[in-house]
Amino acid sequence: MKFDMSEAWREASAMMRANREVLLVVAGIFFLLPNLLLMLNMPDFAGLAMEDPRAVEAAMMEFYATQWWVLIVVAVAGIVGNLALLALLRDTARPTVREALRLGLVGLLPAFGVYLLFVVGAVVVLGLLFGLAAASGIAALGALASIVTIAGLVYLSIKLSMSGPVIAVERLYNPVRIIQRSWRLTKGNSVRLLLFFVLILIVYLVISVLAGVFANVLAMALGDEAFKVLDAIVTGLLSTVLAVVLVAVLGAVHRQLAGPTAERLSRTFE
Repeated sequence: MKFDMSEAWREASAMMRANREVLLVVAGIFFLLPNLLLMLNMPDFAGLAMEDPRAVEAAMMEFYATQWWVLIVVAVAGIVGNLALLALLRDTARPTVREALRLGLVGLLPAFGVYLLFVVGAVVVLGLLFGLAAASGIAALGALASIVTIAGLVYLSIKLSMSGPVIAVERLYNPVRIIQRSWRLTKGNSVRLLLFFVLILIVYLVISVLAGVFANVLAMALGDEAFKVLDAIVTGLLSTVLAVVLVAVLGAVHRQLAGPTAERLSRTFE
């Protein structure tokens, strides 16, 4: 089936409108609050870079060493929230919020397994690419390896983009089978999906820049401390909106690519 961007966006918008109350509650708990926690605990890396670029690395190491638990909370909350929202938006059995959250928790380890396989595979391939480039002694091969790396990571991200819906909707929990299913669903539509996601990202970046300008204007009148809080709130809200939109978009894309087969498959595992 050929992917239709317009149809996917219409369906995603319809799902967000029909479930806005539930989206607000779940997104607020699993996306907004963890993002605010992260932003309020994060040092001003941009300011440090302007004052002393050498201090940035030390600040980052200290941040990771002392605030590692914040990163774990944000990551776990994001995965569970994504899977729960996908179940709420796409499951024809209409699960309750409690049931959807349980599905999100059940899918946490499979989702982590997919991510781990992705990272291990990428590290192995990258090691071979850059190892060969270094062994050859040709500088151009190093640059080519970098380009191939970026293109490969983007391609793999697109091919695995249906992993969340496969876990939440189709109830597949084997990481290898999840990857295989996502690969099949995206077959023949990788370029269209990439263009679709890039368009969404461009809109998000434009809105982020405009919101940042507005926040900076207010901060000039409120002071540095108020700016930090205001910047955290604005960034958290924008990140939450992006997360919700992406969840709805992934749900709509999955419905279009998988069709009614996904609903029948998910019922088999219940």
